[in-house]
Amino acid sequence: MILSSSQLRRAATLQEKIEDLQQELAQLLSGSSKSSSTTSSTAEKPAKKKRIMSPAARKKIADAQRKRWAKQKSVAPAAEKKAK
Repeated sequence: MILSSSQLRRAATLQEKIEDLQQELAQLLSGSSKSSSTTSSTAEKPAKKKRIMSPAARKKIADAQRKRWAKQKSVAPAAEKKAK
């Protein structure tokens, strides 16, 4: 069986992933909380990236909120007059 260089690289990457997962599984099964907590905390860090909104998006959201507040304030006095 002859593999291309890209297939060999892909196979090597998969092999490394398999070895990492086997180590993580062994740590979980051994009950070693120190090593598994360090492993899991490092694994979670990339997933917790801070979301950054553009200034235009912030302005759009703020304008929409101001519009909702204005609508609510304008409806409230009319509702009170009808109740009296």
